[in-house]
Amino acid sequence: MLVSTLASSSEGNSTYVETTDCKILIDIGTNVKYIKEKLDELGITLEQIDYLFITHTHKDHTGALESLIKKANPRILLSKNMYSELTYLSNYENVDTTEEILKVGNTTIDFFRTSHDAVDARGCLITDASSSLVYLTDTGYLNQRYFKKLYDKTMYIIEANHDVEMLINGRYPKWLKSRILSDKGHLSNNACGFYLSKLIGPNTKEIILAHLSKENNTEQAALETVKKTLKEYEIEFDNIKIAPKKDRIKEIKL
Repeated sequence: MLVSTLASSSEGNSTYVETTDCKILIDIGTNVKYIKEKLDELGITLEQIDYLFITHTHKDHTGALESLIKKANPRILLSKNMYSELTYLSNYENVDTTEEILKVGNTTIDFFRTSHDAVDARGCLITDASSSLVYLTDTGYLNQRYFKKLYDKTMYIIEANHDVEMLINGRYPKWLKSRILSDKGHLSNNACGFYLSKLIGPNTKEIILAHLSKENNTEQAALETVKKTLKEYEIEFDNIKIAPKKDRIKEIKL
């Protein structure tokens, strides 16, 4: 499996995943020109994308979707509620809203519910013959019923959106602070570390911290807090990286 974050911030989010069976995009924020350029760096064209998984309908995750479907024909995976909201997909035939596990050769794409202030929100677990990836962003919490399902995977791309003190003492209006801190908001650095403590197993090799707030977080704060939280649960794990916001990619082969 090859994984590359193409963009990760409130300005736009997209991640490329390639298995021996298929090529997958998770979300398509920013714009088609940018996504095309980043895929070109990997030697991939838009037309080669087999599946596009939409986590939720906010613009920083779907901003390029309407333009994409005029240029390429990936099978779009999303929930029925998301499909109902994205009305421009009504004339696009290659859509899958079954919400069931998708199997393509040795690759499976499994979906799970997250909690965000959108019409619907999902994370995904992608597994092939030799490795596995959990993608979990834009959620206020992770239901503990998913701990077993998501335990001991090869790689986690997980949200570490904000430092709680920076957010509380920052310049955001009170309503926005409350929204971010709520169960339908975003994971803090501390919450990210807590959930990782429940998910990391002996086979875990890579952790990527994603969707960092430009206003209410820093790379140093995210890394230090997550590692400190893990140590509180007696877990030593140093292979933790930050997903770049834009204009550079991180390519990892599992």
